[in-house]
Amino acid sequence: MNIIKAFLTLAIIGLVVVTALFIDFSYKTFSYRQTAKKADAIVVLAGGKGRVEEGVRLFREKRAGYLIFVGVDPSVRKSDLYPVKGGDLSAQNVILEKSSRNTLENSLYGRDVIASRNIRSILLITSRYHLKRASILFRNSLPKDIDIIPYPVDSTNLKESWWNHGGSFHLLFREFYKYCMFRMFFLLAPGELRETVMPSAPGG
Repeated sequence: MNIIKAFLTLAIIGLVVVTALFIDFSYKTFSYRQTAKKADAIVVLAGGKGRVEEGVRLFREKRAGYLIFVGVDPSVRKSDLYPVKGGDLSAQNVILEKSSRNTLENSLYGRDVIASRNIRSILLITSRYHLKRASILFRNSLPKDIDIIPYPVDSTNLKESWWNHGGSFHLLFREFYKYCMFRMFFLLAPGELRETVMPSAPGG
């Protein structure tokens, strides 16, 4: 009986800890705000609704010298994402990275694109629910002296009252689980991604 009581006690403590961490994760997810800051490059993680449009809008406002799309489908052309209009900046500094297929690869191949240029700060654009995981991966992939400015894009599938919306709850909890796995990895192997050598990403 003592073993059962100890197990139940540990299970309850574990549940309380996970609940507290999840609430903290959710609070910080909704604490991100779009910023008016400028950076050397705008880095857009392709795939989510509204991300590309927001990146293009900021680039047209001259908020950065480079616009880098990471995780682009190989069939997509530069003109599909950035159609040059009158008064626009040249597409010369618009870069498509087409090799990565998930957030981890986004950070690694994105690092190679960034490292090949004199970029010291980035606006990191992705969906709000995805921003904490993307930020920790880029923070642990890029050199420490590169400033990462998280920039959230809101989507209709994530409600601020997530506790009353089943889809939002499941979306946040999946992200929380993935974030915790990477957080644990970086605690056990700090600097591991910075030492990894990946093939140079195409800049097309």
